Amino acid sequence: MLTRLGLAVIWLLHFLPLPLLAALGRGVGWLLWQVASERRRVVFTNLQLCFPQWSDAERSRVARRHFQALARSFIEHGLLWWAARERVLRLIRVVGLEHWRAVADRPVIWLAPHFVGLDMGGIRLGVEHHVVSVYSRQKNPVVDTILYRGRTRFVMPELVSRQEGMRGVVKAMRRGLPFYYLPDMDFGERDSIFVPFFGVPAATITGLARVARLAGAVVVPAVTRQLPGGLGYELTFYPAWRDFPSDDIAADTRRMNEFIEERVREMPEQYYWVHKRFKTRPAGEPRYY
Repeated sequence: MLTRLGLAVIWLLHFLPLPLLAALGRGVGWLLWQVASERRRVVFTNLQLCFPQWSDAERSRVARRHFQALARSFIEHGLLWWAARERVLRLIRVVGLEHWRAVADRPVIWLAPHFVGLDMGGIRLGVEHHVVSVYSRQKNPVVDTILYRGRTRFVMPELVSRQEGMRGVVKAMRRGLPFYYLPDMDFGERDSIFVPFFGVPAATITGLARVARLAGAVVVPAVTRQLPGGLGYELTFYPAWRDFPSDDIAADTRRMNEFIEERVREMPEQYYWVHKRFKTRPAGEPRYY
């Protein structure tokens, strides 16, 4: 009942102008900052590990802004799920498209790190392009239906279940579909190695290099930034990576983390700090959370 009520509120809100939605999202984020004590501790722990040189005041400022950016992106999901195609196109501006087009004759992986605008970028690309992506079915059937509809209501993507593995993804890429890939979360020890993330050993899946090798694909990073006020979002394509993958899977995985670190430093409040990025620890190391 609460899920349906929450979705109904988000549906009503999507009729509001973007500046008002953004302001409302920041207000909700401030409230979450006050009441979500467990996730607040996770965010503080992540920031302490990644930015030990910061003062407590600076970490607190970034943490508050993170909750505001996160809440704003959640509220603005209503636009992705129900707004007209033209409004979605206006909501998310795309820059650097020439970097993808320069290698579009090859299988391509769009590397999409977990910033708060991640879904904005993914659905924006799905408005105009046929893509392949990995899909995790949600336990709540109402939420699952909304998320699935949001991903498929413009150009139908090829969705591969996470449980199916990467074989279907590689086949789709070889047929010319770009792969929107999100490999920067802690999924446990399976298919992961420990490489530094901001100097801290982090369990990181090696899928980016492995899939690139299997498909003969080139990596083109695609990062979505939340813009201030009512300006929406900006999806930026970066130049295709050269000499990737290499013969060193650890170096390739570290290269991915280094790229993400650079983007985090540009907009630290927008990385997905509520995720327990350092949950899995090397043998013998204490837990952080």
